[in-house]
Amino acid sequence: MMIKRALFLLLLSSAGLASAAQLTDMETRWLTAGSAVLGYAKQELKLPIDITVQPQARPTDVPLALGFQDGRCKLVLSMRGNANAEDVLAGVPAEQQALMIEAMVAHEIGHCWRYAQGVWHVLPAGFEEPSQPALEQAQALRLTRREEGFADLVALAWTQHRHPQQYTAVAAWMRQVRQPASAAGSHGTLAWLRLAPSGAAFNPAQPLFEQAASLWRQGLLRDE
Repeated sequence: MMIKRALFLLLLSSAGLASAAQLTDMETRWLTAGSAVLGYAKQELKLPIDITVQPQARPTDVPLALGFQDGRCKLVLSMRGNANAEDVLAGVPAEQQALMIEAMVAHEIGHCWRYAQGVWHVLPAGFEEPSQPALEQAQALRLTRREEGFADLVALAWTQHRHPQQYTAVAAWMRQVRQPASAAGSHGTLAWLRLAPSGAAFNPAQPLFEQAASLWRQGLLRDE
Protein backbone atom coordinates (compact mmCIF):
# COMPACT_ATOMS: atom_id res chain seq x y z
CA MET A 1 0.00 0.00 0.00
CA MET A 2 2.88 2.39 0.72
CA ILE A 3 4.29 1.85 -2.77
CA LYS A 4 0.89 2.41 -4.37
CA ARG A 5 0.35 5.57 -2.32
CA ALA A 6 3.78 6.91 -3.33
CA LEU A 7 3.02 6.23 -6.99
CA PHE A 8 -0.36 7.93 -6.66
CA LEU A 9 1.21 11.07 -5.20
CA LEU A 10 3.86 11.06 -7.93
CA LEU A 11 1.16 10.94 -10.58
CA LEU A 12 -0.69 13.83 -9.00
CA SER A 13 2.46 15.91 -8.80
CA SER A 14 3.53 15.22 -12.37
CA ALA A 15 0.04 16.01 -13.58
CA GLY A 16 0.04 19.45 -12.02
CA LEU A 17 -2.24 18.57 -9.10
CA ALA A 18 -0.55 19.75 -5.93
CA SER A 19 -2.05 17.24 -3.50
CA ALA A 20 -4.69 14.61 -3.00
CA ALA A 21 -6.52 17.09 -0.76
CA GLN A 22 -7.65 18.88 -3.91
CA LEU A 23 -9.57 15.81 -5.06
CA THR A 24 -12.94 14.47 -4.01
CA ASP A 25 -13.21 11.01 -2.49
CA MET A 26 -14.56 9.64 -5.78
CA GLU A 27 -11.75 11.18 -7.84
CA THR A 28 -9.17 9.83 -5.40
CA ARG A 29 -10.71 6.36 -5.53
CA TRP A 30 -10.71 6.25 -9.34
CA LEU A 31 -7.17 7.57 -9.70
CA THR A 32 -5.90 5.19 -7.03
CA ALA A 33 -7.56 2.27 -8.83
CA GLY A 34 -5.89 3.33 -12.08
CA SER A 35 -2.50 4.21 -10.59
CA ALA A 36 -0.73 1.07 -11.84
CA VAL A 37 -1.87 1.73 -15.42
CA LEU A 38 -0.93 5.38 -15.23
CA GLY A 39 2.45 4.55 -13.73
CA TYR A 40 3.13 2.05 -16.52
CA ALA A 41 2.09 4.58 -19.17
CA LYS A 42 4.21 7.40 -17.79
CA GLN A 43 7.27 5.51 -16.56
CA GLU A 44 7.57 2.58 -18.96
CA LEU A 45 5.99 3.97 -22.13
CA LYS A 46 6.90 7.62 -21.51
CA LEU A 47 3.47 8.71 -22.70
CA PRO A 48 2.77 12.44 -22.20
CA ILE A 49 -0.24 12.30 -19.85
CA ASP A 50 -1.80 15.04 -17.75
CA ILE A 51 -4.71 14.60 -15.35
CA THR A 52 -7.44 17.23 -15.61
CA VAL A 53 -10.31 17.58 -13.15
CA GLN A 54 -13.43 19.35 -14.36
CA PRO A 55 -14.75 21.72 -11.65
CA GLN A 56 -18.31 21.02 -12.84
CA ALA A 57 -19.44 18.23 -15.13
CA ARG A 58 -21.73 19.02 -18.04
CA PRO A 59 -24.90 16.98 -18.54
CA THR A 60 -23.36 14.96 -21.38
CA ASP A 61 -19.97 14.32 -19.75
CA VAL A 62 -18.82 10.79 -18.99
CA PRO A 63 -16.84 10.38 -15.77
CA LEU A 64 -13.57 9.50 -17.48
CA ALA A 65 -12.41 10.51 -20.95
CA LEU A 66 -9.25 11.25 -22.87
CA GLY A 67 -8.39 14.17 -25.10
CA PHE A 68 -5.27 15.32 -26.88
CA GLN A 69 -3.94 18.87 -26.84
CA ASP A 70 -0.57 20.39 -27.74
CA GLY A 71 1.04 16.98 -28.10
CA ARG A 72 -0.16 15.72 -24.71
CA CYS A 73 -2.88 13.35 -23.59
CA LYS A 74 -5.44 14.78 -21.19
CA LEU A 75 -7.12 12.28 -18.88
CA VAL A 76 -10.25 14.18 -17.90
CA LEU A 77 -12.29 13.42 -14.78
CA SER A 78 -15.83 14.83 -14.93
CA MET A 79 -17.30 13.68 -11.64
CA ARG A 80 -18.17 16.82 -9.73
CA GLY A 81 -21.88 17.46 -10.01
CA ASN A 82 -22.26 14.32 -12.13
CA ALA A 83 -24.99 12.28 -10.50
CA ASN A 84 -24.44 9.48 -13.02
CA ALA A 85 -20.67 9.28 -12.64
CA GLU A 86 -20.65 5.74 -11.31
CA ASP A 87 -23.64 4.34 -13.19
CA VAL A 88 -21.20 2.30 -15.27
CA LEU A 89 -20.38 0.34 -12.09
CA ALA A 90 -24.01 -0.45 -11.28
CA GLY A 91 -24.33 -4.10 -10.34
CA VAL A 92 -20.57 -4.59 -9.92
CA PRO A 93 -19.71 -6.00 -6.46
CA ALA A 94 -17.88 -3.45 -4.32
CA GLU A 95 -14.78 -5.64 -4.13
CA GLN A 96 -14.50 -5.69 -7.96
CA GLN A 97 -15.15 -2.04 -8.71
CA ALA A 98 -11.49 -0.98 -8.52
CA LEU A 99 -10.70 -3.70 -11.06
CA MET A 100 -13.27 -2.33 -13.52
CA ILE A 101 -12.03 1.23 -13.00
CA GLU A 102 -8.49 0.02 -13.72
CA ALA A 103 -9.74 -1.50 -16.98
CA MET A 104 -11.39 1.82 -17.89
CA VAL A 105 -8.15 3.70 -17.27
CA ALA A 106 -6.27 1.14 -19.40
CA HIS A 107 -8.85 1.78 -22.15
CA GLU A 108 -8.04 5.50 -22.07
CA ILE A 109 -4.31 4.77 -22.13
CA GLY A 110 -4.98 2.79 -25.29
CA HIS A 111 -6.36 5.97 -26.83
CA CYS A 112 -3.32 7.94 -25.62
CA TRP A 113 -0.94 5.44 -27.19
CA ARG A 114 -2.69 5.73 -30.55
CA TYR A 115 -2.54 9.53 -30.35
CA ALA A 116 1.13 9.52 -29.36
CA GLN A 117 2.02 7.14 -32.19
CA GLY A 118 0.40 9.51 -34.67
CA VAL A 119 -2.00 6.82 -35.92
CA TRP A 120 -5.32 8.12 -34.58
CA HIS A 121 -8.03 7.16 -37.11
CA VAL A 122 -5.35 5.57 -39.31
CA LEU A 123 -5.87 2.05 -40.61
CA PRO A 124 -2.94 -0.37 -40.40
CA ALA A 125 -0.98 -1.40 -43.47
CA GLY A 126 -2.95 -3.65 -45.76
CA PHE A 127 -6.31 -2.05 -44.98
CA GLU A 128 -7.81 0.50 -47.29
CA GLU A 129 -11.12 2.29 -47.20
CA PRO A 130 -12.38 4.16 -50.27
CA SER A 131 -13.34 7.77 -49.79
CA GLN A 132 -17.09 8.27 -49.75
CA PRO A 133 -17.87 11.98 -49.36
CA ALA A 134 -21.61 11.35 -49.25
CA LEU A 135 -21.16 9.11 -46.23
CA GLU A 136 -18.75 11.26 -44.21
CA GLN A 137 -20.80 11.08 -41.02
CA ALA A 138 -21.04 7.30 -41.14
CA GLN A 139 -17.34 7.05 -41.88
CA ALA A 140 -16.47 9.29 -38.92
CA LEU A 141 -18.61 7.08 -36.68
CA ARG A 142 -16.85 3.98 -37.99
CA LEU A 143 -13.41 5.48 -37.35
CA THR A 144 -14.37 6.32 -33.77
CA ARG A 145 -15.79 2.83 -33.20
CA ARG A 146 -12.55 1.29 -34.42
CA GLU A 147 -10.54 3.36 -31.96
CA GLU A 148 -12.89 2.28 -29.18
CA GLY A 149 -12.40 -1.32 -30.25
CA PHE A 150 -8.62 -0.96 -30.03
CA ALA A 151 -8.85 0.65 -26.59
CA ASP A 152 -11.18 -2.07 -25.31
CA LEU A 153 -8.64 -4.69 -26.38
CA VAL A 154 -5.87 -2.79 -24.60
CA ALA A 155 -8.00 -2.88 -21.44
CA LEU A 156 -8.40 -6.65 -21.78
CA ALA A 157 -4.72 -7.21 -22.59
CA TRP A 158 -3.79 -5.20 -19.50
CA THR A 159 -6.21 -7.21 -17.38
CA GLN A 160 -4.75 -10.49 -18.63
CA HIS A 161 -1.26 -9.18 -17.90
CA ARG A 162 -1.99 -7.88 -14.38
CA HIS A 163 -5.03 -9.83 -13.19
CA PRO A 164 -5.33 -13.06 -15.18
CA GLN A 165 -7.53 -14.68 -12.52
CA GLN A 166 -10.03 -11.83 -12.90
CA TYR A 167 -10.05 -11.73 -16.70
CA THR A 168 -13.38 -13.53 -17.12
CA ALA A 169 -15.16 -11.08 -14.79
CA VAL A 170 -13.73 -8.01 -16.52
CA ALA A 171 -14.42 -9.33 -20.03
CA ALA A 172 -18.02 -10.18 -19.14
CA TRP A 173 -18.56 -6.74 -17.61
CA MET A 174 -17.15 -5.01 -20.70
CA ARG A 175 -19.45 -7.00 -22.98
CA GLN A 176 -22.37 -6.03 -20.76
CA VAL A 177 -21.43 -2.34 -20.89
CA ARG A 178 -21.09 -2.44 -24.67
CA GLN A 179 -24.18 -4.54 -25.32
CA PRO A 180 -26.70 -1.64 -25.43
CA ALA A 181 -24.65 0.14 -28.08
CA SER A 182 -25.90 -0.60 -31.57
CA ALA A 183 -23.52 -2.33 -33.95
CA ALA A 184 -23.20 0.91 -35.91
CA GLY A 185 -22.72 3.11 -32.83
CA SER A 186 -19.45 4.75 -31.85
CA HIS A 187 -19.03 2.35 -28.92
CA GLY A 188 -20.36 -0.81 -30.55
CA THR A 189 -17.17 -2.80 -30.02
CA LEU A 190 -18.56 -6.31 -29.63
CA ALA A 191 -16.86 -7.38 -32.87
CA TRP A 192 -13.56 -6.98 -31.02
CA LEU A 193 -14.61 -8.10 -27.56
CA ARG A 194 -15.87 -11.40 -28.97
CA LEU A 195 -12.36 -12.11 -30.26
CA ALA A 196 -11.08 -12.27 -26.68
CA PRO A 197 -13.50 -14.41 -24.65
CA SER A 198 -10.56 -15.56 -22.51
CA GLY A 199 -7.08 -14.32 -21.77
CA ALA A 200 -5.68 -17.05 -24.02
CA ALA A 201 -6.56 -14.81 -26.98
CA PHE A 202 -3.53 -12.65 -26.18
CA ASN A 203 0.05 -13.61 -26.96
CA PRO A 204 2.18 -12.87 -23.86
CA ALA A 205 5.34 -12.99 -25.98
CA GLN A 206 4.28 -9.75 -27.67
CA PRO A 207 4.41 -6.24 -26.19
CA LEU A 208 1.10 -5.22 -24.60
CA PHE A 209 -0.08 -2.91 -27.38
CA GLU A 210 0.88 -5.37 -30.11
CA GLN A 211 -1.20 -8.00 -28.32
CA ALA A 212 -4.17 -5.68 -28.69
CA ALA A 213 -3.26 -4.66 -32.24
CA SER A 214 -3.13 -8.26 -33.47
CA LEU A 215 -6.74 -8.88 -32.45
CA TRP A 216 -7.78 -5.39 -33.53
CA ARG A 217 -6.71 -6.11 -37.09
CA GLN A 218 -8.85 -9.24 -37.07
CA GLY A 219 -11.82 -7.22 -35.83
CA LEU A 220 -11.39 -4.70 -38.63
CA LEU A 221 -12.32 -7.43 -41.09
CA ARG A 222 -15.66 -7.81 -39.30
CA ASP A 223 -16.39 -4.11 -38.95
CA GLU A 224 -17.78 -3.41 -42.37
